[in-house]
Amino acid sequence: MTTADLRLAPRPSIDPRRWPDLAASRRRARRRVEAKVAEQIFRAAVRRLAVRVELGDTVLGGAATDPDAPVMQIARPDAFFAAVGASGLIGFGESYMAGDWDSPDLASLLEVFAAQVATLVPAPLQRLRAFYVAKNPRAERNSTRNTRNNIARHYDLSNDLFASFLDETMSYSAALFEGETSPGASVADEQTTVCRPVTRPGWADLVPAQQRKVDRILDAAGVGEGTRVLEIGTGWGELAIRAAGRGATVRSVTLSSEQLELARQRVADAGLSDRVQIDLLDYRAVEGQYDAVVSVEMIEAVGHQYWGEYFRTIDRVLAPGGAVAIQAITMPHDRMLATRNTYTWINKYIFPGGFLPSTEALEERSRTHSGLRLTERLSFGQHYAQTLRLWDERFVGSLERVRELGFDEVFDRMWHFYLEYSQAGFRSGYLDVQQLVFRREVQA
Repeated sequence: MTTADLRLAPRPSIDPRRWPDLAASRRRARRRVEAKVAEQIFRAAVRRLAVRVELGDTVLGGAATDPDAPVMQIARPDAFFAAVGASGLIGFGESYMAGDWDSPDLASLLEVFAAQVATLVPAPLQRLRAFYVAKNPRAERNSTRNTRNNIARHYDLSNDLFASFLDETMSYSAALFEGETSPGASVADEQTTVCRPVTRPGWADLVPAQQRKVDRILDAAGVGEGTRVLEIGTGWGELAIRAAGRGATVRSVTLSSEQLELARQRVADAGLSDRVQIDLLDYRAVEGQYDAVVSVEMIEAVGHQYWGEYFRTIDRVLAPGGAVAIQAITMPHDRMLATRNTYTWINKYIFPGGFLPSTEALEERSRTHSGLRLTERLSFGQHYAQTLRLWDERFVGSLERVRELGFDEVFDRMWHFYLEYSQAGFRSGYLDVQQLVFRREVQA
């Protein structure tokens, strides 16, 4: 048979009606391969970790024989490995939400994983992460068009939901408990202090710790009688109330309708409506001049594409001689660079469009895009771990109330995983929270 004969020979025919079956068959085959690869990576990773993994009748982990080690109980291995194989760490969280695995001490288990997160996947696969890790959807970038929807998906869930686990100040950020301070490593020319809690605080310690946090950031920004304050990110109004109580006039901006309504009510109840103005407004649209700009854990919702615009906006509205105080959750700079385009479980289910900066990134963006310079910072990540522990204990104790609000068991597991996952990040030292003070550089 000649080459021409081969070209002219009839081809085997495929019934088009069977194409969907073939496509489904290929997807199933790919998923089986993905699940197998995920299982191999998982087994190799946990052999190096101080955990005990109960996988059916098999016990895995670097602490398999230690009865006191954090335990992971995988009830449905096939579903677990299929989820992780298909979606990586997103699948890991989704598998917990679905009940495929559990742990009697979730935060301790996740702390071990968080401490080794950079090495859980072998180095050769890490170099290929751009080809298999999900990317952030463009629709969730925090542009002026998208950001209100991103904020609403979290903060407009229900004021009653947040009240089920927050204290009476309705503060949804790290508290500052009584602690011991020591000098810390510097990033630029700023003064650095590290603060660690001296005891394991209880629920009664939370309100004074939240007030201490707010008072310290107001002190850092020089807020007092007659100060014109801009707050970026209102929360439920606690900072605005305490600033106005010092004699300041406050303008606070938020993109959460639920927070706006309750914050205004709390301000009115405090008799401070003449001193506090709260607007439903993007920070980029703020006009005017302010002696102090304060923002507590809002920069995490800005997005790395907009950090420069964030600092330019603050520089534009800051009056001469003014100060900026920002409380920010931070992550290591190398991990920030490696993950800045990664779509995570937190993005998908908790904070769409959110991304944590590094201290180095904030220092660099402020220098590049504004006249602001980082002058001092307080690091108190372990205080956030304790804050999250208290929130989660109260949330778990309020599940009946949460169900009455219309949230189901999957939501309960999702929110518990979020609080414990976050706690683990701070306990391990992978995450930190800092109060950062910026001032304009003084020209000689």
